[in-house]
Amino acid sequence: MSASTTATSSSTGKYGRAFWEGLWRMNGNSIVLFAIIAWVLYGSQPNAGAPADAVVAFYASHRTRILIAAMVSGLNVLNLMWFAATLRTVLVDAGQDGWGGAAIASSAAVGALFLLLLAVNAGLAYSIAGSGNSALASGLNDLTWAVVVLSSFPRAMLIMSGSFGLWRAGLITNKLFGAGVAVVVLGVLGGTTWVSGGFWAPDGAYSRIVWPVLGIVWVAVFNRVLTRSPATRAAW
Repeated sequence: MSASTTATSSSTGKYGRAFWEGLWRMNGNSIVLFAIIAWVLYGSQPNAGAPADAVVAFYASHRTRILIAAMVSGLNVLNLMWFAATLRTVLVDAGQDGWGGAAIASSAAVGALFLLLLAVNAGLAYSIAGSGNSALASGLNDLTWAVVVLSSFPRAMLIMSGSFGLWRAGLITNKLFGAGVAVVVLGVLGGTTWVSGGFWAPDGAYSRIVWPVLGIVWVAVFNRVLTRSPATRAAW
């Protein structure tokens, strides 16, 4: 079989270009699904500054659930990387290389912070909470909330790169672009949630519920944009 025939077969066969393009362009759906599963499994983490006994009790009594949630979330980090790669491909196809590069850089930062967060939580559940060092467990629990707050900045940058890049490429409407900009602003504000208690605390409703839900909704909506965008070259 000639090289040209092999190349044609690999791009048009059952598992050719169309298959891979469709598979990775739907990856945002996996992010939404895995995030919901992990959230249900993990449960409600103790607040920052919670009594050390409460922190130890949470991680010790929910050990299995937390470790399973960590595994699911780890897989979701991979989903995030593929989502960003797909977003970059669409943006490069549309001539928006700069925004595509910003998507890759910001997703790498988000992934690194999320893996740090998962490592601390898994370590607490696996052995640290049961080691008898309640002060260490309490301190690490507080650290996870700080990581959640600081991750707001690269998360906002990822949303910004997708929203601005797709708008500049003419792939989304002005209305959807405006909604994306609003999410970016609200995401950056998530990095300011350092009040000692209440809605705007690191463990408050904004950091724990509002901002994550906004991010998930953005992924779900813009994933539909990616799946409908025409592929002008074989990216996979």
